[in-house]
Amino acid sequence: MGNLAIDIGNTKIKLGFFENSELIFKKEFNATSFLAGFQALLSEFKVTDILICASGKSEKIVTFLEEKSLSFKILEHNTPTPFDNHYETPETLGLDRIALTTAAVKVFPGENALVIDAGTCVTYDFKTEDEVYLGGAISPGLNMRFNALHDYTSKLPLLKPVAEPDYLGQNTTKAIQSGVINGIIAEINAAKQWYQDHYGDVKIILTGGDMQFLSRTLKNGIFANSNFLLEGLNYLMLFNKTQ
Repeated sequence: MGNLAIDIGNTKIKLGFFENSELIFKKEFNATSFLAGFQALLSEFKVTDILICASGKSEKIVTFLEEKSLSFKILEHNTPTPFDNHYETPETLGLDRIALTTAAVKVFPGENALVIDAGTCVTYDFKTEDEVYLGGAISPGLNMRFNALHDYTSKLPLLKPVAEPDYLGQNTTKAIQSGVINGIIAEINAAKQWYQDHYGDVKIILTGGDMQFLSRTLKNGIFANSNFLLEGLNYLMLFNKTQ
């Protein structure tokens, strides 16, 4: 028996089954294969609570859960959290950012923490040692940067990431690779340095779909965790059981 966390992103859907705080099973799907995979999970595990974080479209999944008569909750801006939200417009804060900050509270309680989620967009979310969420930043993700260069020009090719491109790109392909990849790495390292300069000891967590690719070239002192959002959703379920 355990909790099921569902992360509906812009491109992928992730499931995480937890027993208390331990992740027992994780699976990633695209929109077309999700329902079959979810059905298989239900036949294997006894699910007691479900929490959905819907950054992408959730209608089909919600309908499926209702047809199965499964009890579930959808993360909302008024869902109680283990941190104080000092964002100026809390109703506009991404639900995935709420879940990620919750995970930071769980993993690094009483410490300053910056969560960097490298997905479709790169989001930066900072919480203080007093468990206060102050905000962060949003910038284009790797693929969005490549797509933008192709879509908004007439001659630049559409490329994919390559490991450790040279700073000095001596043809168009290499110049694009250098600009996009070295640019996003420099951005992340600069953000990391800014928070440490202003807040002292800050734990830096890197997660998201491009985590593995970027973590190989970023500076030391970054905790890579591909399950951070799912862990945040599970902790929200545990937290709200005690409220």
